[in-house]
Amino acid sequence: MRNVIQKIETLRTATASGTISMQAETVYRLKSNDVPKKDVLSVAKTAGILAAKKTWDLLPYCHPLPIDGIDVDFKIGACDVSVEARVTTIWKTGVEMEALTAVSVALLTIYDMLKPIDPDMEMSGIRLLEKRGGKSSFRDSIPVGLKVVVIVTSDGTAAGTREDKSGKVICERLASYGVTHLDYVILPDDRERIVATLCRFANDGYHMVVTTGGTGLGPRDVTVEATREVIDREVPGIAETMRRFGQARTPYAMLSRGIVGLAGSTLMINLPGSSRGVAESMDAIFPAVFHAYPMMNGGGHP
Repeated sequence: MRNVIQKIETLRTATASGTISMQAETVYRLKSNDVPKKDVLSVAKTAGILAAKKTWDLLPYCHPLPIDGIDVDFKIGACDVSVEARVTTIWKTGVEMEALTAVSVALLTIYDMLKPIDPDMEMSGIRLLEKRGGKSSFRDSIPVGLKVVVIVTSDGTAAGTREDKSGKVICERLASYGVTHLDYVILPDDRERIVATLCRFANDGYHMVVTTGGTGLGPRDVTVEATREVIDREVPGIAETMRRFGQARTPYAMLSRGIVGLAGSTLMINLPGSSRGVAESMDAIFPAVFHAYPMMNGGGHP
């Protein structure tokens, strides 16, 4: 089963449908409730709902997940019955298989209950109609010509006694999102130098400054103080999201003091110094954080 630990929880929905064809006489008797097993559609609806809840027991690669809503509806035609199922959750993976399973079992239930009077029924057209949610639904395009700098703040890395890993992780991730104008700087844990460097990149028109290191409780951890000195407006929700995401994976995430804010139109993001902390923080906020730029330009939310 695929590991989804790096995914974020979002509202996810899926709608599926399918059809069972039958004789016109069978449809008439179904509508009149003149069939041996009675209440066919009520039982089929219940079966579909139960099936959606049991999908992970039936399909080996489906994750157990908290389903928040299941709707199973029927449309009776002249010679067929159509089933539509909609499943909703707030979780890390989609619910398309749950919707498809609900439709399939509802159709099977109809077949099972009507087969004594119409053994030639045929199920067909089981398909996914719509799927929403996950990062793909919140993927903002990066601004044309986006300029980003990654700043590593570490005495050891600046002195050449420690290899940088976290900064390289950030650069690789940003490149995977399509960032091509990407600079990379290493600084010691010197507040004045960090402040001067942050101001320089903001004044040079960089859209984003991502720092790594200096967010902890050590005596030389001053990146947060330097950033606070430069920004005009704090954006606390981004930092809170990173800490909440990390805290669910390691109890030490709460010790990060990183902040996020705007210096003019430059978004400054403090990430932790560990490569694991960096990866988890980027999982939490990217690529949704790119939506900050249309907002800054007055675009608002979609």
